[in-house]
Amino acid sequence: MLEEAPLTVVATAGHVDHGKSSLILRLTGTDPDRLAEEKRRGLTIELGYAWRTFPSGREVGFVDVPGHERFVRTMLAGVGPVRMVLFVVAADEGWKPQSEEHLEIVDVLGIDGAVIAVTKLDLVDAEALELAETELRERVAGTALEGAPVVACSATTGEGIPELIAALDSMLAAAPEPERDGRPRWFVDRVFTIRGAGTVATGTLTGGPLTVGEEVELHPSGVRARVRGLQTHQRSVEVARPVSRVAANLASVDRQRLERGDVVTRPGEWRPTTLLEARLIPVRSAPRSMTSRGAFSLHAGSAERQVHLRLYGATSLPPEGALARIRLSSPLVLDFGDRFVIRESGRRQTVAGGVVLDVDPPARPGPEPAVRLTARLAASRAELPALLVAERGAAPASGLPALTGVHPDRIEGARSIGGWWVADRVRTYVERAIRDHLEVFHSSDPLAVGEDVATLRPSVVAALRSASAPADPGLGEALIEHLASTGQLARHGALVRLASHVATAPDEDQARLLEVVEDGEPTPPTVAELIALGFGRSLIDTTVRSGALVRVSPELVHTAAFVARAVEAIREAGEAGITVSAFRERLGTSRKFAVPLVEHLDRTGVTRRTGDVRVLRER
Repeated sequence: MLEEAPLTVVATAGHVDHGKSSLILRLTGTDPDRLAEEKRRGLTIELGYAWRTFPSGREVGFVDVPGHERFVRTMLAGVGPVRMVLFVVAADEGWKPQSEEHLEIVDVLGIDGAVIAVTKLDLVDAEALELAETELRERVAGTALEGAPVVACSATTGEGIPELIAALDSMLAAAPEPERDGRPRWFVDRVFTIRGAGTVATGTLTGGPLTVGEEVELHPSGVRARVRGLQTHQRSVEVARPVSRVAANLASVDRQRLERGDVVTRPGEWRPTTLLEARLIPVRSAPRSMTSRGAFSLHAGSAERQVHLRLYGATSLPPEGALARIRLSSPLVLDFGDRFVIRESGRRQTVAGGVVLDVDPPARPGPEPAVRLTARLAASRAELPALLVAERGAAPASGLPALTGVHPDRIEGARSIGGWWVADRVRTYVERAIRDHLEVFHSSDPLAVGEDVATLRPSVVAALRSASAPADPGLGEALIEHLASTGQLARHGALVRLASHVATAPDEDQARLLEVVEDGEPTPPTVAELIALGFGRSLIDTTVRSGALVRVSPELVHTAAFVARAVEAIREAGEAGITVSAFRERLGTSRKFAVPLVEHLDRTGVTRRTGDVRVLRER
């Protein structure tokens, strides 16, 4: 086999004792029944595994599942992650109850290819074989197996085996190409310990490659482990590629921390969920209409969870199916498009199947969840980010890959803003709300430098809520910064204003303010006293920005002319410098005013303090 020959996995299905394991043994030379009890009883109880290389060069792993009704849960664990099926019906017994249930399971899980093997050919004559094949085709009509090639064969004599191999090879060649370069994921179906090596977990790898040495995350526990070694079909590999059977030796994880149904992924690439939305379809043998009442279990991959169902727009599940909201008993790693099976726990019967549409639905589904989910039904994976952002109004960019499996460079109808993807409708609505808020603010206080961002934020969050977007202060801040970066807003520290707004005071107001300050110098009124005299804080700020007043401290302002006098007094002191006491006397002021003024000159680099004196810096 060429090193890069394609790998794939095929699962068996069919009634108990119809020859599945014997057929796998004939095809591969490996007996999939590995347990002593299976040997003793002649009955497959656990999942079995075998492999072979086909004439095309494809290396195929087989998952052999039990056919007895008591082991349907085990059967689901084996067939769940696999998209191709070898369905087995014995020619001497024909269609049986578990043939029907396995068909229904395969039908609702969906498949990419199937071959039907009519086994035990050596035990029937031509007429009985023809009757068995006729019944079989009638049974599979209208299901996923309709049109699948039917091959009669005998695992005992080998008759028909070459034809079965050819049919399987053709099935694999015609199957759609699976995802091979995305996010790796596998549902654990077996865990064991090897002396001297530690914990080993096996499963069917899908989505993307896995490499020796890389870190993985185990769900739902969240435990991290390192891949110490990998095997595919008992052959050590440095890189395991999908779709293939994989055994991984995991370092730093105890055997007791893993069990069947756990999921192995790369850290951070998947997000476990306990709530999902899906489309449900009843199996064809459902004896009565299924309602939300009752105890149900969901089977996906090799995992099983107890679930609570809520049907949308229906009191019972109609034949054509319905949309539903499903709450899981514990977290599970699922993906858009994943197939699953629903079983009624009391009767232990398969009643429905479904396809996952949303692994992170809104906390409240809203009045029309059907509109949202119907759009997802028709969507491709590449369209998911745009759908998700359109549904939510905005979404953190860092979370999109885990929810959709896509790293978008561009989303139609949305823009990347400050770590968020924001729908255009939300952006325009909230930006308009910000501008409207600031226009009102400027109108009420035209002299103010700007609105405090802390005061603006609640209005922005309220606008996000009105736009049906996440009421997240971080998103609001990102939109404010976006407006500033595009020149629509101007930001000065914690203050923000419309870029078009210029705070200017009427000349007569500024002249009156300057007159009051100048008349009071060298001991002018404090800012609080000026406000008490009727001069607004905005007028004071505007006059300071104009340069006519100088703010020497939060509580004091001086005219620019007086500050110039202060600088001249220090210059006259020469290289010897001037003390605060001499400075106060020279200006005729008090220490209350002299200290803030010299400290202002220190801060602005006009003077240099040496001990108790100030010296004018060379400029």
